[in-house]
Amino acid sequence: MSELPDGLIQFLESAGWGGTTIDPIPGDASFRRYFRVRGDDRRAMLMHAPPPEEDPRPFLDVARWLAAHGQRAPEIIAEDAEAGWILLEDFGVDRMRDWLDENPEGETNAYMAAIDALVELHRAPPGPFDPYDMTVYQREAALLTEWYCPAMSLTVDTGGYAAAWTETLRPLLDRQRPGVTVLRDYHAENIMLLGPAPDGIGAQGLIDFQDALVGHRAYDLVSLLQDARRDVSAELERAMLDRYIARGAPGEEFEADYARLGAQRNAKIVGIFTRLWKRDGKARYLAMIPRVWEAMERDLAHPALAPVASWFDLNIPRNIRDTFGGEIQ
Repeated sequence: MSELPDGLIQFLESAGWGGTTIDPIPGDASFRRYFRVRGDDRRAMLMHAPPPEEDPRPFLDVARWLAAHGQRAPEIIAEDAEAGWILLEDFGVDRMRDWLDENPEGETNAYMAAIDALVELHRAPPGPFDPYDMTVYQREAALLTEWYCPAMSLTVDTGGYAAAWTETLRPLLDRQRPGVTVLRDYHAENIMLLGPAPDGIGAQGLIDFQDALVGHRAYDLVSLLQDARRDVSAELERAMLDRYIARGAPGEEFEADYARLGAQRNAKIVGIFTRLWKRDGKARYLAMIPRVWEAMERDLAHPALAPVASWFDLNIPRNIRDTFGGEIQ
């Protein structure tokens, strides 16, 4: 028990879950830790989001909003937000990405279900969350010049970079009002397959949504179909984009906005993955950068990205880009 955080046993006892088996779950890219709790024919997931590095209250707020609007967020069993503890429903082990590794024949049906859930989410009124505005878009895009470019020993025009993004993203701002709830990390690692169903897929549960904002409906679609952690074929991306357009009727500029937000998100992720290595010592994320960069190149080819594409042509040499990001030093 020495590896367990202080206060864990006391929290479980106060929640009526004392004497249970506690199994740590490997972490990812944050200070949050998770534990599977089992005993007396019941199970739950324990989240530790310790202040000041983490604040569990946004997770609680978004989870309750999602549940109230027809989405399958985990039920909150007990909480101590001040200490960073949340005991919540355990969605099991069938994470969409892992399930597809074992059941590749179910890929189309799994993505269809994820698209349909996104359509339903976007039919709800936007949640009471902060806006995904130009300030946020710029702050995220700047992660590429703040982390990736120095790691590649590149001296770049940061002012021109910001100006190119302003020109590129400004047209979509009016189209994201009043907006939809944007989960921001809607992809195969954050979708749990709950089943059972005839095709083995069933309903999907959502996790890792605490950073939700109100913004453009294309953002979570890009997150799902240009997945940084899993290969999604161009054919599947096209088919699922068509499915969303047919069911969601998002308007004639939607595909241009999809490309705009795809490039913005992918630039952000390249910066984040570089930061995770440089600052946090998590080198495993470097292997994902070529996938992200390749998707970003496809987005940059869209005419709507002309200002940003021109900046890349002037500031990041083609020989680096031809290898999908180059080798970070």
